[in-house]
Amino acid sequence: MKMFIIILVVVILIIILFQSFTIMPVVKTEEQKYSLVKKYREFEIRFYPSATVATINSNAKTYRDLSGPGFQKLAGYIFGGNGANKKISMTSPVQMDINDSVSTMSFVMPSAYTKENLPKPNDPNVQIKNTSDEYVAVIRFGGYASDEDLKLYSERLQNLLTENGITSFGNYRFLGYNPPFQFINRRNEIIVTVEWKEKQK
Repeated sequence: MKMFIIILVVVILIIILFQSFTIMPVVKTEEQKYSLVKKYREFEIRFYPSATVATINSNAKTYRDLSGPGFQKLAGYIFGGNGANKKISMTSPVQMDINDSVSTMSFVMPSAYTKENLPKPNDPNVQIKNTSDEYVAVIRFGGYASDEDLKLYSERLQNLLTENGITSFGNYRFLGYNPPFQFINRRNEIIVTVEWKEKQK
């Protein structure tokens, strides 16, 4: 019994040590820029300026069906699958818009790049676009995301916006911040575009 406890403690320490090393490069990853506009108890309002993204369209209707294939296509582009054979740094978060018509998955490009100076994707399914400026409402949750989580937190955010008299429009979208090998301190968010007037600030 004593030996089992010792082994268990050693395994836990190894996992913690491993996670501390795997989180280090994640912390250095460039994150999409935004301004915090207002913080509520369970959610917040942010302003996102226009950003350049690499995007793929998909017929997938679930997080599981979109995340794997979508990530492979976009990762192929930034890992050298482009006209310049150039590697482009990964940023966070990965963005997903999962709906019943056309779902999308996007990587935000590093701020040093624009639509004009990015290399052309080899895969015609990868498109380079500029997003629009927008105000969004955001709710956060941890762990590994699932379709059930996306539905749960989308509904929760929708209810919170209704309670606070905030009008939203468009689809509820998912933001994922962590690589699959990061087990602790995972960050996930659901966002939706909102109508935000100066007086609400």
